Amino acid sequence: MTVKQLSLPELADGCARLGIRNVGLWREPVREHGLEATAKLVRDAGLTVTTLCRGGFFTAIDPAERAEALADNRRAIDEAAALGTDTLVLVSGGLPAGSKDLHGARERIADALAELGPYAERHGVRLAIEPLHPMYASDRCVVSTLAQALDLAERFPAHQVGVAVDTYHIWWDDTAPAQIARAGAGGRIHTFQLADWTTPLPQGVLTGRGQIGDGSIDMREWQDHVEAAGYTGAIEVELFNDVLWARDGQEVLAETARRFIEHTR
Repeated sequence: MTVKQLSLPELADGCARLGIRNVGLWREPVREHGLEATAKLVRDAGLTVTTLCRGGFFTAIDPAERAEALADNRRAIDEAAALGTDTLVLVSGGLPAGSKDLHGARERIADALAELGPYAERHGVRLAIEPLHPMYASDRCVVSTLAQALDLAERFPAHQVGVAVDTYHIWWDDTAPAQIARAGAGGRIHTFQLADWTTPLPQGVLTGRGQIGDGSIDMREWQDHVEAAGYTGAIEVELFNDVLWARDGQEVLAETARRFIEHTR
């Protein structure tokens, strides 16, 4: 998504030139290129798919909408398995229209996880609940902190459900380091993602994720936290940024790789 202006073949070519061996994919470009074609493309390019994004949106009240959400998440799990990744990232969903019941929405997430966890396990896929910054609680994700994500995840086995740690969403939370340690102790850190916090935020706020090094977040500090908690997996960069998307994608890819080297260990 950081370079969504590139086609998947262009992305694979760019990664090869830069020596990037891992890539996190989103379902939309995979669907556009074709699932089987994408799986072949990444295999032939020697790329490892670290995660697939996204599943989730579990908070609907209407039975038909909930059934469709579960069906779509089963498809997402199937897609993750076909791409060779063991992690599906979940954006859990916001409040249904007219609802003010955060607790009820979170319980519906738990209900969905109870159905999907065993299905994911049978396909060799883990579910990673991603807490989003509280500004997204009403419309995108009622899970706003790592503590809330872990409270949900810990109802299920760690090999079924864990969390995604994303600097953009947790950097402001002084309880997050302790929650990272909690997640690590339980074997529940399923992915670690980087994005910077820059202001002012754009209208709509969704595309405000800044290039590494342009904002307020100390990436090495958060890397230290997750590695101290035992995380040894890949570190992803996930940027939603209209300015970056308007630029040449290969230039952005190369810049992101340089920034990653500059701002991590």
